[in-house]
Amino acid sequence: MKQTDEKRLLIAALGGVNEIGKNMYLVQYGDDIVVIDCGSKFPDESLLGIDLIIPDISYLLANKDKVRALVVTHGHEDHIGGIPYFLKQMQVPIYGSRLTLGLIEIKLREHGILHETSMTCINTDSQIELGTITCSFFPTNHSIPDCLGVVFDTPEGTIVHTGDFKFDMTPVNKQYPDLHRMAEIGKKGVRVLLSESTNAERPGFTASESTVGAHLKEAFHKAEGRVFVSTFASNVYRLQQVIDAAVQTNRKISLLGRTMVNVVSVAQELGYLSVPSGMIIDVQEAAKLPHGQCTVLCTGSQGEPMAALARLASSSHRQMKVDVGDTVIIAANPIPGNERNVARIVDNLYALGAKIIYGSRSELHVSGHGNQEELKLMLTLMKPEYFIPIHGEYRMLYLHRELAEAVGVKRENVFILKNGEVVESVNGVVGQFGHIPAGQTLVDGFGIGDIGNIVLRDRRQLSDDGILIVVITVSKAEGKLLTDPDTISRGFVYVRNSEELIEDINQLVIGTVEKMQQEKINQWSVMKKTLKDTLGQFLYARTQRRPIILPIIIEV
Repeated sequence: MKQTDEKRLLIAALGGVNEIGKNMYLVQYGDDIVVIDCGSKFPDESLLGIDLIIPDISYLLANKDKVRALVVTHGHEDHIGGIPYFLKQMQVPIYGSRLTLGLIEIKLREHGILHETSMTCINTDSQIELGTITCSFFPTNHSIPDCLGVVFDTPEGTIVHTGDFKFDMTPVNKQYPDLHRMAEIGKKGVRVLLSESTNAERPGFTASESTVGAHLKEAFHKAEGRVFVSTFASNVYRLQQVIDAAVQTNRKISLLGRTMVNVVSVAQELGYLSVPSGMIIDVQEAAKLPHGQCTVLCTGSQGEPMAALARLASSSHRQMKVDVGDTVIIAANPIPGNERNVARIVDNLYALGAKIIYGSRSELHVSGHGNQEELKLMLTLMKPEYFIPIHGEYRMLYLHRELAEAVGVKRENVFILKNGEVVESVNGVVGQFGHIPAGQTLVDGFGIGDIGNIVLRDRRQLSDDGILIVVITVSKAEGKLLTDPDTISRGFVYVRNSEELIEDINQLVIGTVEKMQQEKINQWSVMKKTLKDTLGQFLYARTQRRPIILPIIIEV
């Protein structure tokens, strides 16, 4: 970054640009840093064994004493999923709306750090002083209640972060977007606007969530067997409409999936879901009901292999099954990259004899993100001098820049960033200068960031060609082989069908060890490397495969 003794305003993304997921942004003025969101995203198929991807926070760790707060715009996983891992490395106060904090609380309790964390509930009337930065908020609507846009008043001008938004004028829960407040913010002057870009490719306006309700009720009325509905657990509006349809058709509801159970519990407790008494029953009771009286709300709309829907589709769920004549509604569109997993589940459900309702043509899902006209409306209301499109892959950011130009933002005043690139303002002069550390941290079980490229390379090699373990026993005194080698194959060849190959491997090992003995080579590291190189060349020549080769030397 540019070095200067002057106090500077810095804006950067630690995650969320040139990608979908793991949103994390920062606004810094002098020695005060405010972080916006800390999300996660799911790994793709190349990241074998990885559970979650979260942002690299090394810049924040290096400036720990300057981080004043984490402000959370809403409760979706791509905005809160990384928070427990973040707080395990540094404790900062969290500010968020009621439902957002309720969902975060679940995560912190699971990770055993709830009582160590300071959380403050905010609303659209809140104003918080964070050093030289003052934060205020405005209401937006999205596919989850209590969404906030954030206004940062700094000595270098006003910065606005929209959060995720659409302009739904007939919202299910009557939480309307406050156009008047947004216009007032724009009238006072916005130096830099950060606005989400998810639907920058889609023309027009996004349909209202309220349109889904009528189609859900129609599907419920037509269903003869059980109705299974899979959607994002955090889409509380959708959950309410499923509950309403179940009530109207005299069906009880059972919940499958820990996330679904947790979200429904918190949303009910906080008053965001209206559920008649006795409506929700446990899965054992639901399994005994006549099929026409049962609805199952489950996780797994993105094809996650361990989620409830995937287990239902593979008939591996222990307590519930999909039968011929049941109706399965997938009320969510696949996030880019998840299409194949969802298609596989749909195929399996069809094979079970179920009726499947899915995809955009089903009219049982609408996006929670604004389309092009809504993105232009936000730009028009805010009237930013400078603009940073965020929350999207490169094509989305690029098209959002074109929308900004169409409503009057100068092209040279729009910055398409990569994670870690910095927009800087000094004395009213704004430009893009340098970068800070940014990237991805991989979560595998209890390990955070301990899986790197070498381990992933080994996992890919294991998945491609397997492993060959060769155990040899040598005399400590003479260095001679005491027994024949013991060769173990896992994922490489089936030993019983490859006896000739295994015998040739053993003879090659014996010959290689004897040659090293003649050359007085007795260092284990040299012996192992020689065996790996020799066997690697031999196996590739014979099989065109490159298994991981693991020589084990036992000295007796």
